[in-house]
Amino acid sequence: MNAGQPIIEVRGLTASYGGQTILEDVSFEVPPGEVLVVVGGSGCGKSTLLKHMIGLHEPSAGRVVIDGVEVTEARGEELTRLHSGIGVLFQSGALFGSLTLLENVALPLTDFTELPHAAALEVARAKLVMMGLAGYENHLPSEISGGMKKRAGLARAMALDPKVLFFDEPSAGLDPVTSAELDQLILRINAGLGTTMVIVTHELASIYAIADRVLMLDKSAKGVIAQGDPRLLRDTSDDPRVRSFFLRQPRS
Repeated sequence: MNAGQPIIEVRGLTASYGGQTILEDVSFEVPPGEVLVVVGGSGCGKSTLLKHMIGLHEPSAGRVVIDGVEVTEARGEELTRLHSGIGVLFQSGALFGSLTLLENVALPLTDFTELPHAAALEVARAKLVMMGLAGYENHLPSEISGGMKKRAGLARAMALDPKVLFFDEPSAGLDPVTSAELDQLILRINAGLGTTMVIVTHELASIYAIADRVLMLDKSAKGVIAQGDPRLLRDTSDDPRVRSFFLRQPRS
């Protein structure tokens, strides 16, 4: 990738389900190392956008390019490179209940690398230590707290040292203290490794703590209505939809 080139490009993305258009002609870029937080009211298409960006759904129109690879067109080695270059933390953590934390984190290493099994487990162990989960390697997901599940899911998302991490409502179901701890962990990863992050959330405390930039979606607009520093949008936007979201005030 050339210096200055965005690591993520979304061009003219239109997303539809059952004949209903959720997002229409959405375009934006994400530079390397940015923490971009996608915000907006319920039903505005935040999770839909994320799922299209990681290739879980194919857009009705437009395209998504990550690190030079067009997501929906990638095949073979290019698809493998794409998958190994991104990590995803879903709301639930999406851990396999029958596997230990160590086995869960080792899965991407066994799927996408030729590391011997013992080496894959050692890398997985190091990722768990990085997430503050030393000593929990042999626990099952059912044996740990919700916050620990999120950290274990993040360890698995980080297993391949991806350039880009996607998060879908990382604070969902967490108490405020645990949520703040996860925010600090996200910031440490970004600062230490320069990992680009795209984070879907509606939690204001998290938005202010971690966002370099927010991208605000609106259901009626079917797309982006504002982007920028969240505090500046809160304090200076003359769009009532933006002010309503950041000030938590109902629109009259």
